[in-house]
Amino acid sequence: MTNGSPNVLYDALLGSPRDPAKALIRRPDGGEISYGEMIALTGRLANALVALSVEPGDRVAVQVEKSPEALALYLATVRAGAVFLPLNTAYTATEIGYFVGDAAPSLIVCDPRSEKVLHEIDRDAAAALRTLDADGAGSLMDLAAGQPDDFANVPRAAEDLAAILYTSGTTGRSKGAMLSHANLLDNARTLVEAWRFTSDDVLLHALPIYHTHGLFVACNTVMVSGGSMIFLPKFDADAIISHLPDATSMMGVPTFYTRLLPREDFTKPLVAHMRLFTSGSAPLLAETHVEFEERTGHRILERYGMTETNMNTSNPYDGERRAGTVGFPLPGVSLRIAHPETGEELAAGKIGMIEVKGPNVFSGYWRMPEKTASEFRPDGFFITGDLGQIDEDGYVHIVGRQKDLIISGGFNIYPKEIELVLDELDGVAESAVIGVPHPDFGEGVVAVIVPKKGAKLSEDGVKAAIGDRLARFKQPKRVFFADALPRNTMGKVQKNVLRDEHGAEFKETTGA
Repeated sequence: MTNGSPNVLYDALLGSPRDPAKALIRRPDGGEISYGEMIALTGRLANALVALSVEPGDRVAVQVEKSPEALALYLATVRAGAVFLPLNTAYTATEIGYFVGDAAPSLIVCDPRSEKVLHEIDRDAAAALRTLDADGAGSLMDLAAGQPDDFANVPRAAEDLAAILYTSGTTGRSKGAMLSHANLLDNARTLVEAWRFTSDDVLLHALPIYHTHGLFVACNTVMVSGGSMIFLPKFDADAIISHLPDATSMMGVPTFYTRLLPREDFTKPLVAHMRLFTSGSAPLLAETHVEFEERTGHRILERYGMTETNMNTSNPYDGERRAGTVGFPLPGVSLRIAHPETGEELAAGKIGMIEVKGPNVFSGYWRMPEKTASEFRPDGFFITGDLGQIDEDGYVHIVGRQKDLIISGGFNIYPKEIELVLDELDGVAESAVIGVPHPDFGEGVVAVIVPKKGAKLSEDGVKAAIGDRLARFKQPKRVFFADALPRNTMGKVQKNVLRDEHGAEFKETTGA
Protein backbone atom coordinates (compact mmCIF):
# COMPACT_ATOMS: atom_id res chain seq x y z
CA MET A 1 0.00 0.00 0.00
CA THR A 2 1.26 3.45 -0.93
CA ASN A 3 0.69 6.34 1.45
CA GLY A 4 0.77 9.98 0.45
CA SER A 5 1.03 12.94 2.80
CA PRO A 6 -0.96 13.01 6.05
CA ASN A 7 -4.72 12.70 5.81
CA VAL A 8 -5.71 13.57 9.37
CA LEU A 9 -8.90 11.58 9.84
CA TYR A 10 -8.18 8.57 7.63
CA ASP A 11 -4.69 8.13 9.09
CA ALA A 12 -6.16 7.95 12.59
CA LEU A 13 -8.94 5.54 11.61
CA LEU A 14 -7.15 3.10 9.32
CA GLY A 15 -3.70 4.50 8.58
CA SER A 16 -1.74 2.13 10.79
CA PRO A 17 -3.89 -0.62 12.33
CA ARG A 18 -2.35 -2.52 15.20
CA ASP A 19 -3.14 -5.82 13.51
CA PRO A 20 -4.24 -5.81 9.83
CA ALA A 21 -5.51 -9.38 10.21
CA LYS A 22 -7.89 -8.49 13.03
CA ALA A 23 -11.60 -8.34 12.24
CA LEU A 24 -13.03 -4.83 11.94
CA ILE A 25 -16.44 -6.00 10.72
CA ARG A 26 -18.20 -9.16 11.80
CA ARG A 27 -21.14 -9.92 9.54
CA PRO A 28 -24.35 -11.46 10.93
CA ASP A 29 -23.70 -14.58 8.83
CA GLY A 30 -20.34 -15.14 10.49
CA GLY A 31 -18.16 -13.65 7.78
CA GLU A 32 -15.51 -11.08 8.63
CA ILE A 33 -13.73 -8.12 7.07
CA SER A 34 -10.30 -7.51 8.59
CA TYR A 35 -8.67 -4.13 9.00
CA GLY A 36 -6.32 -5.02 6.16
CA GLU A 37 -9.18 -6.02 3.89
CA MET A 38 -11.03 -2.80 4.69
CA ILE A 39 -7.93 -0.77 3.85
CA ALA A 40 -7.67 -2.55 0.49
CA LEU A 41 -11.38 -2.00 -0.18
CA THR A 42 -11.12 1.70 0.60
CA GLY A 43 -8.16 1.86 -1.77
CA ARG A 44 -10.17 0.38 -4.63
CA LEU A 45 -13.10 2.66 -3.89
CA ALA A 46 -10.89 5.74 -3.61
CA ASN A 47 -9.39 4.91 -7.01
CA ALA A 48 -12.93 4.50 -8.36
CA LEU A 49 -13.85 7.94 -7.05
CA VAL A 50 -10.87 9.46 -8.82
CA ALA A 51 -11.87 7.60 -11.99
CA LEU A 52 -15.27 9.29 -11.69
CA SER A 53 -13.52 12.70 -11.55
CA VAL A 54 -14.11 13.27 -7.83
CA GLU A 55 -11.56 15.85 -6.74
CA PRO A 56 -10.43 16.98 -3.27
CA GLY A 57 -13.17 19.07 -1.68
CA ASP A 58 -15.92 17.64 -3.89
CA ARG A 59 -19.05 16.35 -2.21
CA VAL A 60 -20.04 12.70 -2.53
CA ALA A 61 -23.76 12.30 -1.77
CA VAL A 62 -24.73 8.82 -0.56
CA GLN A 63 -28.23 7.41 -0.02
CA VAL A 64 -27.78 3.67 0.37
CA GLU A 65 -28.71 0.87 2.73
CA LYS A 66 -26.31 -0.01 5.53
CA SER A 67 -23.52 -2.39 4.56
CA PRO A 68 -19.78 -2.79 5.18
CA GLU A 69 -19.26 -1.47 1.65
CA ALA A 70 -21.19 1.68 2.53
CA LEU A 71 -18.88 2.20 5.49
CA ALA A 72 -15.91 1.64 3.17
CA LEU A 73 -17.29 4.32 0.84
CA TYR A 74 -17.24 6.83 3.71
CA LEU A 75 -13.63 5.96 4.46
CA ALA A 76 -12.65 6.04 0.78
CA THR A 77 -14.25 9.47 0.38
CA VAL A 78 -12.20 10.80 3.27
CA ARG A 79 -9.10 9.09 1.91
CA ALA A 80 -9.62 10.73 -1.49
CA GLY A 81 -9.88 14.16 0.13
CA ALA A 82 -13.55 14.57 -0.72
CA VAL A 83 -16.49 15.43 1.55
CA PHE A 84 -18.90 12.67 2.59
CA LEU A 85 -22.59 13.57 2.45
CA PRO A 86 -24.75 10.76 3.90
CA LEU A 87 -28.51 10.99 3.36
CA ASN A 88 -31.27 9.25 5.27
CA THR A 89 -32.62 6.31 3.28
CA ALA A 90 -36.17 7.44 4.13
CA TYR A 91 -35.83 10.78 2.34
CA THR A 92 -38.20 11.19 -0.62
CA ALA A 93 -37.24 12.27 -4.12
CA THR A 94 -38.35 15.83 -3.35
CA GLU A 95 -36.14 16.01 -0.29
CA ILE A 96 -33.15 14.49 -2.10
CA GLY A 97 -33.62 17.03 -4.87
CA TYR A 98 -33.04 19.85 -2.41
CA PHE A 99 -29.87 18.30 -0.99
CA VAL A 100 -28.42 17.66 -4.43
CA GLY A 101 -29.22 21.19 -5.54
CA ASP A 102 -27.73 22.73 -2.42
CA ALA A 103 -24.60 20.63 -1.98
CA ALA A 104 -23.83 20.28 -5.70
CA PRO A 105 -22.10 16.90 -5.34
CA SER A 106 -19.85 15.61 -8.09
CA LEU A 107 -21.01 12.05 -7.40
CA ILE A 108 -24.29 10.57 -6.17
CA VAL A 109 -24.36 6.98 -4.94
CA CYS A 110 -27.78 5.43 -4.46
CA ASP A 111 -29.57 2.12 -4.16
CA PRO A 112 -30.30 0.60 -7.59
CA ARG A 113 -34.02 0.92 -6.84
CA SER A 114 -33.64 4.71 -6.68
CA GLU A 115 -31.43 5.12 -9.73
CA LYS A 116 -34.17 6.10 -12.18
CA VAL A 117 -35.73 8.65 -9.84
CA LEU A 118 -32.39 10.22 -8.95
CA HIS A 119 -31.40 10.34 -12.60
CA GLU A 120 -34.46 12.48 -13.24
CA ILE A 121 -33.64 14.72 -10.28
CA ASP A 122 -30.05 15.15 -11.40
CA ARG A 123 -30.76 15.42 -15.14
CA ASP A 124 -29.51 19.00 -15.32
CA ALA A 125 -26.65 18.62 -12.87
CA ALA A 126 -23.07 17.59 -13.51
CA ALA A 127 -22.91 14.79 -10.94
CA ALA A 128 -22.07 11.23 -11.87
CA LEU A 129 -24.56 8.61 -10.64
CA ARG A 130 -23.58 5.14 -9.44
CA THR A 131 -25.29 2.44 -7.39
CA LEU A 132 -24.60 0.39 -4.25
CA ASP A 133 -27.11 -2.05 -2.79
CA ALA A 134 -27.55 -3.60 0.65
CA ASP A 135 -25.49 -6.64 -0.38
CA GLY A 136 -22.50 -4.50 -1.39
CA ALA A 137 -23.11 -4.82 -5.14
CA GLY A 138 -23.82 -2.20 -7.78
CA SER A 139 -22.20 -0.16 -10.52
CA LEU A 140 -19.85 1.60 -8.09
CA MET A 141 -18.53 -1.72 -6.82
CA ASP A 142 -18.21 -3.01 -10.38
CA LEU A 143 -15.96 -0.06 -11.15
CA ALA A 144 -14.00 -0.50 -7.90
CA ALA A 145 -13.41 -4.19 -8.61
CA GLY A 146 -11.08 -3.27 -11.46
CA GLN A 147 -9.06 -0.77 -9.44
CA PRO A 148 -5.80 -1.38 -7.53
CA ASP A 149 -5.76 -1.78 -3.75
CA ASP A 150 -3.06 0.86 -3.34
CA PHE A 151 -4.00 4.50 -3.15
CA ALA A 152 -1.85 7.52 -2.36
CA ASN A 153 -3.86 9.27 0.32
CA VAL A 154 -4.86 12.82 -0.57
CA PRO A 155 -3.38 15.23 2.00
CA ARG A 156 -6.01 16.73 4.27
CA ALA A 157 -5.35 19.03 7.20
CA ALA A 158 -7.24 19.26 10.47
CA GLU A 159 -9.43 22.14 9.32
CA ASP A 160 -10.38 20.56 5.96
CA LEU A 161 -13.95 19.31 5.58
CA ALA A 162 -14.57 15.60 6.01
CA ALA A 163 -18.37 15.53 5.96
CA ILE A 164 -21.53 17.56 5.60
CA LEU A 165 -24.62 16.40 7.49
CA TYR A 166 -27.95 18.03 6.80
CA THR A 167 -30.14 18.98 9.71
CA SER A 168 -33.66 20.22 9.04
CA GLY A 169 -34.23 23.93 9.36
CA THR A 170 -36.99 25.45 11.45
CA THR A 171 -37.99 27.56 8.45
CA GLY A 172 -38.27 24.49 6.26
CA ARG A 173 -34.86 24.87 4.65
CA SER A 174 -32.36 22.21 5.66
CA LYS A 175 -28.89 23.27 6.76
CA GLY A 176 -25.68 21.43 5.94
CA ALA A 177 -23.43 21.22 9.00
CA MET A 178 -19.79 21.26 7.90
CA LEU A 179 -17.62 18.89 9.94
CA SER A 180 -13.84 18.94 9.68
CA HIS A 181 -11.29 16.17 10.05
CA ALA A 182 -10.41 17.61 13.45
CA ASN A 183 -14.05 17.82 14.59
CA LEU A 184 -14.60 14.10 13.97
CA LEU A 185 -11.23 12.85 15.13
CA ASP A 186 -11.09 14.82 18.36
CA ASN A 187 -14.55 13.62 19.36
CA ALA A 188 -13.74 9.99 18.58
CA ARG A 189 -10.56 10.13 20.65
CA THR A 190 -12.42 11.78 23.51
CA LEU A 191 -15.09 9.06 23.50
CA VAL A 192 -12.48 6.30 23.42
CA GLU A 193 -11.08 7.69 26.65
CA ALA A 194 -14.40 8.60 28.27
CA TRP A 195 -16.05 5.25 27.53
CA ARG A 196 -12.88 3.14 27.93
CA PHE A 197 -12.87 1.57 24.47
CA THR A 198 -9.93 -0.70 23.66
CA SER A 199 -8.91 -3.11 20.93
CA ASP A 200 -10.62 -5.86 22.95
CA ASP A 201 -14.06 -4.29 22.48
CA VAL A 202 -16.71 -5.70 20.17
CA LEU A 203 -19.49 -3.20 19.53
CA LEU A 204 -22.94 -4.52 18.65
CA HIS A 205 -23.80 -2.04 15.88
CA ALA A 206 -27.49 -1.89 14.91
CA LEU A 207 -27.71 1.85 14.19
CA PRO A 208 -28.02 3.37 10.72
CA ILE A 209 -24.85 4.96 9.36
CA TYR A 210 -26.30 8.06 7.73
CA HIS A 211 -26.14 10.24 10.82
CA THR A 212 -23.76 11.21 13.61
CA HIS A 213 -24.65 8.49 16.11
CA GLY A 214 -24.17 5.41 13.97
CA LEU A 215 -21.36 6.67 11.74
CA PHE A 216 -19.17 9.03 13.72
CA VAL A 217 -19.88 8.12 17.34
CA ALA A 218 -19.98 4.37 16.81
CA CYS A 219 -17.76 3.57 13.84
CA ASN A 220 -15.08 6.21 14.36
CA THR A 221 -14.75 5.35 18.05
CA VAL A 222 -14.31 1.65 17.30
CA MET A 223 -11.72 2.27 14.59
CA VAL A 224 -9.71 4.72 16.68
CA SER A 225 -9.58 2.13 19.48
CA GLY A 226 -8.78 -0.76 17.13
CA GLY A 227 -11.88 -2.70 18.17
CA SER A 228 -14.42 -4.70 16.19
CA MET A 229 -18.08 -4.31 15.25
CA ILE A 230 -20.88 -6.82 14.79
CA PHE A 231 -22.47 -4.99 11.88
CA LEU A 232 -26.22 -5.60 11.78
CA PRO A 233 -28.17 -4.08 8.86
CA LYS A 234 -30.78 -2.67 11.25
CA PHE A 235 -32.24 -3.11 14.70
CA ASP A 236 -33.92 -6.48 15.05
CA ALA A 237 -34.60 -7.72 18.57
CA ASP A 238 -34.05 -11.38 17.65
CA ALA A 239 -30.69 -10.54 16.07
CA ILE A 240 -29.66 -8.44 19.08
CA ILE A 241 -30.45 -11.29 21.45
CA SER A 242 -28.52 -13.69 19.23
CA HIS A 243 -25.37 -11.55 19.01
CA LEU A 244 -25.20 -10.07 22.52
CA PRO A 245 -23.11 -13.02 23.82
CA ASP A 246 -20.36 -12.08 21.35
CA ALA A 247 -20.35 -8.34 22.13
CA THR A 248 -18.84 -6.22 24.90
CA SER A 249 -20.77 -2.99 24.26
CA MET A 250 -23.83 -1.64 22.51
CA MET A 251 -24.85 1.85 21.43
CA GLY A 252 -28.54 2.48 20.93
CA VAL A 253 -31.47 4.84 20.95
CA PRO A 254 -34.19 4.50 23.63
CA THR A 255 -36.35 2.49 21.21
CA PHE A 256 -33.75 -0.30 21.26
CA TYR A 257 -34.06 -0.71 24.99
CA THR A 258 -37.84 -0.38 25.23
CA ARG A 259 -38.17 -3.15 22.65
CA LEU A 260 -35.72 -5.47 24.40
CA LEU A 261 -37.16 -5.14 27.90
CA PRO A 262 -40.48 -6.94 27.27
CA ARG A 263 -38.65 -10.05 26.01
CA GLU A 264 -38.33 -12.96 28.39
CA ASP A 265 -35.04 -14.00 26.80
CA PHE A 266 -33.44 -10.62 27.59
CA THR A 267 -31.95 -11.67 30.91
CA LYS A 268 -29.21 -10.79 33.34
CA PRO A 269 -27.11 -13.88 32.47
CA LEU A 270 -27.33 -12.97 28.76
CA VAL A 271 -25.58 -9.62 29.33
CA ALA A 272 -23.51 -10.38 32.43
CA HIS A 273 -20.30 -10.15 30.37
CA MET A 274 -21.22 -6.80 28.74
CA ARG A 275 -19.11 -3.76 29.57
CA LEU A 276 -21.26 -0.86 28.42
CA PHE A 277 -24.69 0.14 27.12
CA THR A 278 -25.10 3.72 25.91
CA SER A 279 -28.17 5.62 24.76
CA GLY A 280 -28.63 8.82 22.84
CA SER A 281 -30.37 10.66 19.97
CA ALA A 282 -33.53 10.98 22.10
CA PRO A 283 -34.42 11.32 25.79
CA LEU A 284 -34.41 8.08 27.78
CA LEU A 285 -37.29 7.84 30.22
CA ALA A 286 -36.32 7.46 33.88
CA GLU A 287 -38.50 4.38 34.16
CA THR A 288 -36.57 2.77 31.32
CA HIS A 289 -33.34 3.42 33.25
CA VAL A 290 -34.76 1.78 36.33
CA GLU A 291 -36.33 -1.20 34.59
CA PHE A 292 -33.17 -1.87 32.59
CA GLU A 293 -30.98 -1.85 35.68
CA GLU A 294 -33.37 -4.11 37.57
CA ARG A 295 -33.48 -6.55 34.67
CA THR A 296 -29.80 -6.63 33.70
CA GLY A 297 -27.73 -5.14 36.50
CA HIS A 298 -26.40 -2.57 34.02
CA ARG A 299 -27.10 1.14 34.17
CA ILE A 300 -27.40 2.71 30.73
CA LEU A 301 -24.96 5.55 30.09
CA GLU A 302 -26.81 8.49 28.54
CA ARG A 303 -25.07 11.30 26.69
CA TYR A 304 -25.90 14.41 24.65
CA GLY A 305 -24.81 15.41 21.19
CA MET A 306 -25.90 17.14 18.03
CA THR A 307 -25.29 16.92 14.31
CA GLU A 308 -23.34 20.18 14.55
CA THR A 309 -21.19 19.22 17.51
CA ASN A 310 -20.91 15.43 17.77
CA MET A 311 -20.92 14.57 21.48
CA ASN A 312 -20.95 17.34 24.08
CA THR A 313 -21.63 15.60 27.39
CA SER A 314 -21.72 12.15 28.92
CA ASN A 315 -22.68 10.53 32.16
CA PRO A 316 -19.55 9.12 33.82
CA TYR A 317 -18.16 5.70 33.07
CA ASP A 318 -17.20 5.44 36.74
CA GLY A 319 -19.55 7.08 39.19
CA GLU A 320 -23.26 7.80 39.19
CA ARG A 321 -25.06 7.62 35.86
CA ARG A 322 -27.94 9.83 36.83
CA ALA A 323 -31.30 9.17 35.17
CA GLY A 324 -32.88 12.21 33.56
CA THR A 325 -29.51 13.87 32.94
CA VAL A 326 -26.90 13.76 30.18
CA GLY A 327 -23.96 13.93 32.57
CA PHE A 328 -21.03 16.32 32.42
CA PRO A 329 -19.27 18.17 29.59
CA LEU A 330 -16.72 15.93 27.90
CA PRO A 331 -13.02 16.80 28.24
CA GLY A 332 -12.19 19.75 26.02
CA VAL A 333 -15.83 20.85 25.76
CA SER A 334 -16.96 24.05 27.45
CA LEU A 335 -20.69 24.18 28.22
CA ARG A 336 -22.72 26.95 29.75
CA ILE A 337 -26.34 27.87 30.36
CA ALA A 338 -27.09 31.33 29.02
CA HIS A 339 -29.98 33.72 28.74
CA PRO A 340 -31.45 32.99 25.29
CA GLU A 341 -31.61 36.66 24.30
CA THR A 342 -28.65 38.33 26.00
CA GLY A 343 -26.21 35.44 26.17
CA GLU A 344 -25.53 36.22 29.84
CA GLU A 345 -24.34 33.11 31.67
CA LEU A 346 -26.85 31.90 34.25
CA ALA A 347 -26.25 30.43 37.68
CA ALA A 348 -26.55 26.74 38.53
CA GLY A 349 -30.14 25.59 38.67
CA LYS A 350 -31.41 28.26 36.28
CA ILE A 351 -32.97 27.19 32.97
CA GLY A 352 -31.56 28.74 29.84
CA MET A 353 -29.95 28.08 26.48
CA ILE A 354 -27.29 25.39 26.27
CA GLU A 355 -24.21 26.78 24.53
CA VAL A 356 -21.05 24.84 23.76
CA LYS A 357 -17.53 25.50 22.55
CA GLY A 358 -14.72 23.09 21.74
CA PRO A 359 -12.83 21.20 19.03
CA ASN A 360 -15.94 19.07 18.43
CA VAL A 361 -18.03 22.05 17.27
CA PHE A 362 -18.60 22.43 13.53
CA SER A 363 -17.30 25.35 11.48
CA GLY A 364 -20.68 26.48 10.17
CA TYR A 365 -23.50 25.77 7.75
CA TRP A 366 -22.79 25.06 4.09
CA ARG A 367 -23.30 28.19 1.98
CA MET A 368 -25.20 29.93 4.80
CA PRO A 369 -22.79 32.52 6.26
CA GLU A 370 -25.52 34.67 7.79
CA LYS A 371 -27.16 31.70 9.48
CA THR A 372 -23.77 30.54 10.72
CA ALA A 373 -23.01 33.95 12.20
CA SER A 374 -26.38 34.07 13.97
CA GLU A 375 -25.79 30.71 15.67
CA PHE A 376 -22.51 31.66 17.36
CA ARG A 377 -21.87 34.09 20.20
CA PRO A 378 -19.06 36.64 19.73
CA ASP A 379 -16.82 34.55 22.03
CA GLY A 380 -17.24 31.45 19.85
CA PHE A 381 -19.91 29.55 21.78
CA PHE A 382 -22.43 27.70 19.60
CA ILE A 383 -26.08 28.30 20.48
CA THR A 384 -27.55 24.79 20.48
CA GLY A 385 -31.24 25.71 20.56
CA ASP A 386 -31.72 23.31 23.48
CA LEU A 387 -32.89 24.58 26.84
CA GLY A 388 -31.29 23.09 29.91
CA GLN A 389 -29.89 23.57 33.37
CA ILE A 390 -26.93 22.41 35.42
CA ASP A 391 -27.76 21.04 38.85
CA GLU A 392 -25.80 21.54 42.06
CA ASP A 393 -23.70 18.44 41.32
CA GLY A 394 -22.76 19.60 37.83
CA TYR A 395 -25.02 17.24 35.87
CA VAL A 396 -26.55 18.73 32.72
CA HIS A 397 -30.32 18.42 32.26
CA ILE A 398 -32.09 18.92 28.92
CA VAL A 399 -35.45 20.49 29.76
CA GLY A 400 -36.80 21.50 26.37
CA ARG A 401 -36.03 22.64 22.86
CA GLN A 402 -36.52 26.26 22.06
CA LYS A 403 -37.15 25.57 18.41
CA ASP A 404 -39.79 22.89 19.05
CA LEU A 405 -37.62 20.14 17.70
CA ILE A 406 -39.27 16.73 17.84
CA ILE A 407 -37.07 13.67 18.37
CA SER A 408 -38.87 10.50 17.33
CA GLY A 409 -37.08 7.16 17.22
CA GLY A 410 -33.75 8.96 17.32
CA PHE A 411 -34.52 11.20 14.32
CA ASN A 412 -34.64 14.98 14.50
CA ILE A 413 -37.89 16.38 13.11
CA TYR A 414 -38.61 20.08 12.76
CA PRO A 415 -42.35 20.90 12.84
CA LYS A 416 -42.08 23.80 10.40
CA GLU A 417 -41.00 21.49 7.59
CA ILE A 418 -44.13 19.37 8.03
CA GLU A 419 -46.36 22.41 8.52
CA LEU A 420 -45.25 23.85 5.19
CA VAL A 421 -46.35 20.65 3.44
CA LEU A 422 -49.67 20.51 5.30
CA ASP A 423 -50.46 24.16 4.62
CA GLU A 424 -50.17 23.55 0.88
CA LEU A 425 -53.00 20.99 0.92
CA ASP A 426 -56.38 22.00 -0.46
CA GLY A 427 -58.78 22.88 2.32
CA VAL A 428 -56.12 23.57 4.97
CA ALA A 429 -56.22 27.04 6.49
CA GLU A 430 -53.29 26.50 8.84
CA SER A 431 -51.56 23.79 10.79
CA ALA A 432 -49.36 23.18 13.80
CA VAL A 433 -47.16 20.16 14.38
CA ILE A 434 -46.15 19.05 17.87
CA GLY A 435 -44.43 16.16 19.57
CA VAL A 436 -46.20 14.26 22.32
CA PRO A 437 -44.74 11.57 24.62
CA HIS A 438 -44.50 8.10 23.08
CA PRO A 439 -43.10 5.16 25.09
CA ASP A 440 -41.43 3.52 22.09
CA PHE A 441 -40.24 6.42 19.94
CA GLY A 442 -39.66 9.02 22.65
CA GLU A 443 -42.03 11.41 20.92
CA GLY A 444 -44.79 10.91 18.38
CA VAL A 445 -45.52 13.45 15.65
CA VAL A 446 -49.02 14.96 15.84
CA ALA A 447 -50.57 17.46 13.43
CA VAL A 448 -53.37 19.85 14.33
CA ILE A 449 -55.17 21.32 11.30
CA VAL A 450 -57.62 24.18 10.98
CA PRO A 451 -59.74 23.49 7.88
CA LYS A 452 -60.92 26.24 5.58
CA LYS A 453 -64.57 27.09 5.84
CA GLY A 454 -66.64 24.44 4.10
CA ALA A 455 -63.67 22.12 3.51
CA LYS A 456 -64.16 18.44 4.23
CA LEU A 457 -60.91 16.94 5.44
CA SER A 458 -60.24 13.54 6.98
CA GLU A 459 -57.27 12.14 8.87
CA ASP A 460 -56.74 9.37 6.34
CA GLY A 461 -57.03 11.81 3.47
CA VAL A 462 -54.40 14.13 4.90
CA LYS A 463 -52.01 11.26 5.59
CA ALA A 464 -52.43 9.96 2.05
CA ALA A 465 -51.86 13.39 0.55
CA ILE A 466 -48.47 13.86 2.20
CA GLY A 467 -47.32 10.24 2.06
CA ASP A 468 -44.92 10.76 -0.85
CA ARG A 469 -43.73 14.20 0.20
CA LEU A 470 -42.22 13.46 3.59
CA ALA A 471 -39.98 10.71 4.90
CA ARG A 472 -41.97 8.16 6.84
CA PHE A 473 -40.45 9.12 10.20
CA LYS A 474 -41.70 12.71 9.72
CA GLN A 475 -45.29 11.78 8.92
CA PRO A 476 -47.83 12.46 11.71
CA LYS A 477 -49.00 9.45 13.67
CA ARG A 478 -52.25 11.30 14.33
CA VAL A 479 -54.02 14.24 12.67
CA PHE A 480 -56.49 16.24 14.73
CA PHE A 481 -58.77 19.06 13.57
CA ALA A 482 -59.59 22.33 15.36
CA ASP A 483 -61.63 25.45 14.73
CA ALA A 484 -58.61 27.62 15.61
CA LEU A 485 -55.09 27.36 16.98
CA PRO A 486 -54.42 28.77 20.46
CA ARG A 487 -52.28 31.92 20.33
CA ASN A 488 -50.73 34.29 22.84
CA THR A 489 -51.08 38.06 22.77
CA MET A 490 -48.25 38.31 20.25
CA GLY A 491 -50.02 35.96 17.85
CA LYS A 492 -47.61 33.04 18.40
CA VAL A 493 -49.18 29.59 18.38
CA GLN A 494 -49.07 28.14 21.87
CA LYS A 495 -47.80 24.66 21.18
CA ASN A 496 -47.64 23.87 24.88
CA VAL A 497 -51.41 24.25 24.97
CA LEU A 498 -51.78 21.95 21.98
CA ARG A 499 -49.61 19.34 23.68
CA ASP A 500 -51.79 19.51 26.77
CA GLU A 501 -54.98 19.30 24.71
CA HIS A 502 -53.99 16.45 22.44
CA GLY A 503 -51.40 14.46 24.40
CA ALA A 504 -54.00 12.50 26.34
CA GLU A 505 -56.15 11.94 23.25
CA PHE A 506 -53.09 10.70 21.35
CA LYS A 507 -52.30 8.27 24.15
CA GLU A 508 -55.88 7.06 24.38
CA THR A 509 -56.40 6.54 20.64
CA THR A 510 -53.03 5.03 19.82
CA GLY A 511 -52.41 3.04 22.99
CA ALA A 512 -49.06 4.85 23.33
